[in-house]
Amino acid sequence: MCVGKCTRILGPCLLVLGTLSIAVNFFLLFPNWSWKYLQEGHITKQAMQAPGIWGGGMIVLLAATHITAVGWRCGCFSDCGTWRNLFLSIILSGLALLGSAACFIMAGLGLTNGPLCLFNDSTHNQVGIQHWNYPFSDTSSQDFISRADNYLFNQSLWTSVCIEPPGIVPWNISLFSLLMIISTVEMVLASLQIINGFFGCLCGFCEGK
Repeated sequence: MCVGKCTRILGPCLLVLGTLSIAVNFFLLFPNWSWKYLQEGHITKQAMQAPGIWGGGMIVLLAATHITAVGWRCGCFSDCGTWRNLFLSIILSGLALLGSAACFIMAGLGLTNGPLCLFNDSTHNQVGIQHWNYPFSDTSSQDFISRADNYLFNQSLWTSVCIEPPGIVPWNISLFSLLMIISTVEMVLASLQIINGFFGCLCGFCEGK
């Protein structure tokens, strides 16, 4: 496939994925579609760090915009510019690769640690005391081992452990998993554009050949 044609495919795909990443992270900030928990600061740490907005989102969109512009210029004007445009796309794609990798790692941590929620704490046999914490990664809890071992695979825990926000466990699992999938595809496409850019710099464009 020609460098220009490949660029015209990869750029728009990264634009869509970057936009989706921002949207998914935005939803993570509003569990149960409520502003209340964000205002109170009761949002999972990895969601508040917003890796889907800056990592898999803005950085990827910056690279995707440039890549799309280069591809559009090639397709409409038969003028792909100079090797500097492709070299810049390599640099931006490298940043997009790093940003999406950071998003993948942080989303994975959010999925592994579980959500911040209000739950009944059984520490020191004080049953019935409710507080906000991470019940699936709280090592001080007596039920930590059983909860952590079964958290992602035992759906009964999704509704029996966390009291508020309602449905926070399946909400976080679904959105963090989706964020990991999006960032994985972004890493693949950014890597392909790096390779594509190198071929363009070394061999030139093949538009019209």
